[in-house]
Amino acid sequence: QQKQENQIKAIRTFIQQKVDVIAFSPVVESGWDTVLKEAKDAGIPVILTDRAVDTKDTSLYKTFLGSDFVKEGKAAGEWLTGAYANQQGPVDIVELQGTTGSAPANDRKAGFGEAIRGDGKFRIVASQSGEFTRAKGKEVMQAFLKSQKHIDVLYAHNDDMALGAIQAIEESGKKPGTDIKVISVDGIKDAFVAMTEGKINVVVECNPLLGDQLMDLAKKVVAGESVPARVETEEGVFPQDKAAAALPSRKY
Repeated sequence: QQKQENQIKAIRTFIQQKVDVIAFSPVVESGWDTVLKEAKDAGIPVILTDRAVDTKDTSLYKTFLGSDFVKEGKAAGEWLTGAYANQQGPVDIVELQGTTGSAPANDRKAGFGEAIRGDGKFRIVASQSGEFTRAKGKEVMQAFLKSQKHIDVLYAHNDDMALGAIQAIEESGKKPGTDIKVISVDGIKDAFVAMTEGKINVVVECNPLLGDQLMDLAKKVVAGESVPARVETEEGVFPQDKAAAALPSRKY
């Protein structure tokens, strides 16, 4: 369950258990200072994985390991501006945002907006949270298709929402990837399959394979060694024509 209160409860349990290090992926950005201070006061270092927190006191955690979500949003927007470079506008975009208040939703929206802001032909005509789930992505896309007379592009903050939206597009009689261009973020295997079928046009990778790096950081932190304040994972951009070659090597 994607609830902050559950994560705070779990962290407090870890503090009571006097663990050596706490690593977690915060479901939303704000509201962590109190529990992180409790961990700090107990002498337990915290590593943020995949998602960051919004705090003025960066001493409350040792390091962040994960993606640059702003960069991911920017890469999605840059692909779009390149794809439509020689076409007249307007280009009407609907956006499926992630969980409201989460770092990936906030940052992927900001990065995408930054990339398209310089060209007035790109217009985000509707934007709503699909909660990062396939079912909600489908539901919100159905609403977009009813409320918007014309949609050129769908920008989804993750693949699950994009895949749900694709079902809605197909059920409306339109062709995803052709009638409505689909841009997504994550890089799960199902999205690469959808690209090989022509249903997604580009996927911006968000690499979740953090386990080995996390264990290395945890060992260093526990040993009292210094670690960088931020460790970013390497990620790529996969347009449709690269999907078939990349599909066999996808690990998630």
